Amino acid sequence: MKLQKNIQLIVIALLVSVMTNAQNKPASPAAVATGKINGATITINYSSPSVKGRVIWGELVPFNKIWRAGANAATTIETDKELMIEGAKLPAGKYSFFVIPSEKECVLIFNKVAKMSGTSNYDEKQDQLRVTVKQKASSSTTESLVYTINDKSIVLSWEKWNIPFGVK
Repeated sequence: MKLQKNIQLIVIALLVSVMTNAQNKPASPAAVATGKINGATITINYSSPSVKGRVIWGELVPFNKIWRAGANAATTIETDKELMIEGAKLPAGKYSFFVIPSEKECVLIFNKVAKMSGTSNYDEKQDQLRVTVKQKASSSTTESLVYTINDKSIVLSWEKWNIPFGVK
């Protein structure tokens, strides 16, 4: 009888532990993408929200409004060497990264103020670089927002969109 009670207590303790850990998982966990392009080390720090059955582009992330390109604090992109983003020069440094999506294209913004909580303190005068790219529709859904650093590009993927931009 005592052994059975101890086993029940252990099972209850394990269930409570699992449930507590599941509840403590953030809705948009912190993530980092790192890679090299033409000898430059690039690091992207962002929070990765999930789709969770929502319509992202045009609803959760409104068209024609600045978005922090992740969740929680503004996404940052850091490079230890000068890069060419879509043919335009981006000096070495750390930048907050924003996107203004529309139905046909996206404006990508690299802002000199790297530490921002979101878009409320955004100042266009601090933009280092703005480029416009065309997003690509995806046949599959990317549930959690992710950045991928490839040989010649960086891609932001979420829901049914990939937003690639050329990097040299």
